[in-house]
Amino acid sequence: MALWDRVKESASTMQTQLMAKKNDLKSGAFRDASMAMCALVAAADGTVDPSERHRVAQLIGTNEVLQNFPADDLRRRFDEYVDKLTADFAFGKVSVLQEVAKAKKKPAEARAVIQIGIVIGGADGDFDKDEQAVVREACFALDLPPHEFDL
Repeated sequence: MALWDRVKESASTMQTQLMAKKNDLKSGAFRDASMAMCALVAAADGTVDPSERHRVAQLIGTNEVLQNFPADDLRRRFDEYVDKLTADFAFGKVSVLQEVAKAKKKPAEARAVIQIGIVIGGADGDFDKDEQAVVREACFALDLPPHEFDL
């Protein structure tokens, strides 16, 4: 199977798993950690161009699992985290990973945050090394083994 097909299949599988847990994913910690994860993936290479920011914002707005929350609230939080990362990536990443870590108390939410990172990262068909690296770091922040997600 080609790498492209594996990425699409993995993102699709993660989205299906997320949908099965949708009703359990309603906490503020999950909301904040998810938006922090999306920002990390968007800024994984150290920059976020306007088209990438727009694309990720669209994905957030159309993701059924995230529809438990008001779209404008999600967008505001996502933009806040992206701004931290673009102002100073290294310092911003520490702060944003702390937001991700807030989901650690509930294992189902922690796994869902990682799955959202994989879905967002694989949405363009190229879950690149930088994106995989920030999702792997998020796994450590959430006390989850990266190999559980093929990272």
